[in-house]
Amino acid sequence: MTAPSAKLSFWGVRGSTPTVDPGTWRYGGNTPCLELVAPDGTQFILDCGTGLRMLGSRWVSPNNTQKAETHILVTHYHWDHIQGIPFFSPLYVETNEFHFYSFRSKFLGRDSLKQVFEAQMATPYFPVDLSAMSAKRKFKEVAGGEEFTIHGAKIVTRWLNHPQGCLGYRIETPAGTVAYATDNEPGDAKLDESLRELAAGADVFINDAQFTPEQLATTRRGWGHSTWLEGVKVAREAGAKTLVLFHHDPDSTDRMVDNLLRQARDEFESVYAASEGMVLTLGGDRVEAHLPGARSALRREAQFRALVTGTTEDGHAFEEETVVNDLSLQGALIALSHQPRLQSELQVVMETPGANGAGSMRLRGYVVRIENDPEKGCSAVGVVFTE
Repeated sequence: MTAPSAKLSFWGVRGSTPTVDPGTWRYGGNTPCLELVAPDGTQFILDCGTGLRMLGSRWVSPNNTQKAETHILVTHYHWDHIQGIPFFSPLYVETNEFHFYSFRSKFLGRDSLKQVFEAQMATPYFPVDLSAMSAKRKFKEVAGGEEFTIHGAKIVTRWLNHPQGCLGYRIETPAGTVAYATDNEPGDAKLDESLRELAAGADVFINDAQFTPEQLATTRRGWGHSTWLEGVKVAREAGAKTLVLFHHDPDSTDRMVDNLLRQARDEFESVYAASEGMVLTLGGDRVEAHLPGARSALRREAQFRALVTGTTEDGHAFEEETVVNDLSLQGALIALSHQPRLQSELQVVMETPGANGAGSMRLRGYVVRIENDPEKGCSAVGVVFTE
């Protein structure tokens, strides 16, 4: 009998404001939006940042598998968590039905969530009237400490430490548990305990990691965000199995996020930095991760002999001679008998033929895709070169 599985997809991972500069394209520049498909097919969306538009585009594609009813859990009402709503195309399809959940804001009063939703479409902020959204919409106010069930999935809410309020969500399914705790700052004992309750034993714990520990201790105190180090501490104390660093600062380049991830992995075994297109599968002995390949690039058929050094999934260093195929200006596909860890760093030294004899080219990159080939006894490893 096949064990139940759930799929968690990341559509937006950036905090505060979207980014489009080249230095952030590898992890992505869209603001928060996640999609969780429970074992029974129930669909959840966590937050409605600009990543929501990309999710909506996928749903209206010819291969659409989206169900008519979807449940959307909104953590709070800051722009980066709601600004994708007007651009979510399934809201304009009358056969769809969406259930929105969030808290009653003391600044807005009753029907806070509905007010925020309608304000997104109000004149003069948006050119299309709210009446154009023909999908059924239902709004439910929830509060921190509340628990309820949606088609067999248990939803637990807790307050987090963030200006003007923020909810964290814990979703328990037959395949495993996901704790989503974006936008939280450590330092309030009661709310720190709420965070640990959300993360307790979770298979996946998604935690705010916008700032460095140094920033949080000085110039960013009181801004409502956390660090990779605090995430590690909570994951360890709460017994979470996998930690995902989330809500990357708009000023953090990919190399800066790489550095935060490297430090976190020195302290906790199973850590990923959230990136657009990343998919985590729950339901097996451990969480399985998949990252998409690099964005399209000009490729050339080529075969270069190369020496590759890196780190395997179980943390052991390896060195392997191989052949590099499908070389592009941005990355390569490399066949390896070792299986490196996703998002780990690889160093590749390639022999380069030339008029004056063979030379070598030293490259450094990060693993973004792994495809196993049991028949050949190797893995096809996609690498994005950074230098």
